[in-house]
Amino acid sequence: MGESRAASPKPGSTDRESPCIAMVAGEASGDLLAGLMLGGLRARWPQLKAAGIGGPQMARQGFDAWWPHHKLTVHGFGWDLLRRYREIVGIRNQLQARLLAQKPDVFIGVDAPDFNLDLERNLRTAGVPTVHFVCPSIWAWRPERVHKIRASVDHVLCIFPFEPELLARHGIAATYVGHPLANVIPLEPDRAGARAALGLGADDTVLAILPGSRASEVRHLALCFFEAAALVKRVQPAIKLIVPAVSALRDVIERAAAQAGLQGQVQIVEGQSHAVLAACDLTLIASGTATLEAALFKRPMVIAYRMGWMSWRIMRGKQLQPWVGLPNILCGDFIVPELIQERATPRALADALLEWLDALQHQPAKMAALQQQFTALHHGLRRDTAAVATDAIEKILAR
Repeated sequence: MGESRAASPKPGSTDRESPCIAMVAGEASGDLLAGLMLGGLRARWPQLKAAGIGGPQMARQGFDAWWPHHKLTVHGFGWDLLRRYREIVGIRNQLQARLLAQKPDVFIGVDAPDFNLDLERNLRTAGVPTVHFVCPSIWAWRPERVHKIRASVDHVLCIFPFEPELLARHGIAATYVGHPLANVIPLEPDRAGARAALGLGADDTVLAILPGSRASEVRHLALCFFEAAALVKRVQPAIKLIVPAVSALRDVIERAAAQAGLQGQVQIVEGQSHAVLAACDLTLIASGTATLEAALFKRPMVIAYRMGWMSWRIMRGKQLQPWVGLPNILCGDFIVPELIQERATPRALADALLEWLDALQHQPAKMAALQQQFTALHHGLRRDTAAVATDAIEKILAR
């Protein structure tokens, strides 16, 4: 895109060799999904032009980020959203004006529905075909958003198998493309290799601590997580603690660990969350996409989350299911513990972790059942996501 876009064909006469695609991914998980999709798109169209809002994974696929994805990151519905509202709306207005002037061959919104759906509706009204990658979780909460989805998008690319049928009931075209992470993560992770890469011993008991990838998540969760880990360490002093951290949040995480009395006792690595999940015995983890990654690595976990009181009150009023964590939602049961908001105390988290540690040592049947459930989940989410998504987009481009 950019200045050269003026020479590109108008929508309806797409240059099959070099389509121009606009994309928006709003946070780290969206950047990962979009980067995987871009790999498939570029394999089909090597001269593809792609621009918009994205992050480093997209940039590795030749994406031109007009704004970095972290500009859209907010936490919940409270003060953080109000503080950032004007900036985010300003970015969306500027992006919309640019896209309406340049008219990409298709717009793909990757997750971030609160940002993308309004943008998609306006672009679609102006004749730009729109695709939304990752169905908003209308099956979990905010079911009224289905009306906005129908008005905003030509096609939804779904990462969970039950979603296309649900959308079809509301007249929305959709394709199940599988979850890209199910292909990235091997069915049988290489624990020994991951431990060697991280300098961990084969016989170490390892607890991975993942308090989130956003500053607001770390602010709400890190100290509580480390205080829980400190309680676990009193019972099992030899346990190793490891944290994969976003580089920008390393100092915050180090301070939280020190405040919990764990200074010098936590191994912090930048990035490498997959290596950490492959290497660990269990994980204390913030609710979000990372919990699905942990399930695909077949790791027992304790899921926790905290947010501002206003966000929590709004979310509770719109929640449709008893589960919050993706592994539990997809399996339809509390197969791993969830401790949310006021229940997420250091003592409760530590007790839940110690139960898993006891099961790892003394309850092989319980661990085998968990492995079986996670393996079945993994198989169910495996598709050639990039190819299936590219096929769906190609049909839209051919209209």
